[in-house]
Amino acid sequence: MKEIESVMMTREVKVFLKLIVDQFGGYPEWFDHAVFVRRKERVCLLSRDIDNISVKNIRINSLGLYIAEVKNDTLRLSIEGAQLIGPFAKKNICEVNQEQMREWFKGNDVVISDKFDGFVIMKCNSDFIGSGRFKDDHIINFVPKARRIMDMH
Repeated sequence: MKEIESVMMTREVKVFLKLIVDQFGGYPEWFDHAVFVRRKERVCLLSRDIDNISVKNIRINSLGLYIAEVKNDTLRLSIEGAQLIGPFAKKNICEVNQEQMREWFKGNDVVISDKFDGFVIMKCNSDFIGSGRFKDDHIINFVPKARRIMDMH
């Protein structure tokens, strides 16, 4: 049975936003006015307009856009989370070339020469393509199998 989603309280939101700032250096201003929902370790984003909708008689399977997972005070962004936060991030941004991006979307780790701390936002040109964890000399890929591009030979 799935854990019921709950709106994050102000204190929880402050902790979540601090994790974003500590790891990436910034986030969009409108995050301060957004609604965050937690289901287990996953954090989803909702518009404040949800307050104007009567959801009492509506069967809801899930709420919001999945943007991050928080485990043991560690933040891992989803692809959409990286796209939202990336333009405001000031650190832990791993820039890759076109070939590395293709490998990334196939689900492969990317070998890099830069050094980072923990999770990074992946960027190719002006596109934010997801997030991964830096370890040794590569970025560990977390692109879900359902979202990977198959290699056609």
